[in-house]
Amino acid sequence: MENEISIVDAPDQSRYEARDADGNLMGFVDYKLAGPVIAFRHAETLPEYRGRGVAGQIAAKSLDDAREAGLRVKPACPFYQEFLASHPEYADLVDAR
Repeated sequence: MENEISIVDAPDQSRYEARDADGNLMGFVDYKLAGPVIAFRHAETLPEYRGRGVAGQIAAKSLDDAREAGLRVKPACPFYQEFLASHPEYADLVDAR
């Protein structure tokens, strides 16, 4: 399943999207970019794709991109707060403000 998921930044909609091999939307996370800080505001996996790790893959890709861009992360979404708590490799990205 993992190789069938494509995670892309859709900056015109201020969100990361997960799509399957047919291009169907599987899930997304809305974000707000303000200077050097990206706030992840709402993560959602569509019901028919839940339980497949879609949200985790979106989180990992978005956090990897944030690191590459030199951004600080504000986890405003409960899913991102939990994801960051269980993935200490991303702790250095969290904006303490």
